[in-house]
Amino acid sequence: MLNYSQPEPSPSVVEEQGLQQEELARMLKALADPSRLSILNMLMEGVQCNCEIAEQLGFSLSLISHHLRVLHEAGLVQSERDAQDARWIYHSIDREKLAELGAAIRHLLDVNRIQPRLPSCGPNSSATC
Repeated sequence: MLNYSQPEPSPSVVEEQGLQQEELARMLKALADPSRLSILNMLMEGVQCNCEIAEQLGFSLSLISHHLRVLHEAGLVQSERDAQDARWIYHSIDREKLAELGAAIRHLLDVNRIQPRLPSCGPNSSATC
């Protein structure tokens, strides 16, 4: 096992876009599940209730609730109870968070950020790591 210390991380490119790296990782982890991507895609069409999502995707209500909770905890989904009957919960995309996520991903994956660079260590260098 290698025994070395990691260098101090440079300021995060993601943080420049308004999201902390931990927050971005949490959002991406929430979206890494195909079922949650399907739910997010449905919510992009507008407000949905659990039963609409369950019917469209063929999932149980408890499974839909689980996936919505993960998306909610990641900050991507907002939920609101019906004013007349609190048993009904309506879900929608948090537009602001989604915009922040989109900006962070666009910036992180921008190919124009790639710079030419040679390693500062290795057999072709006088420096050692």
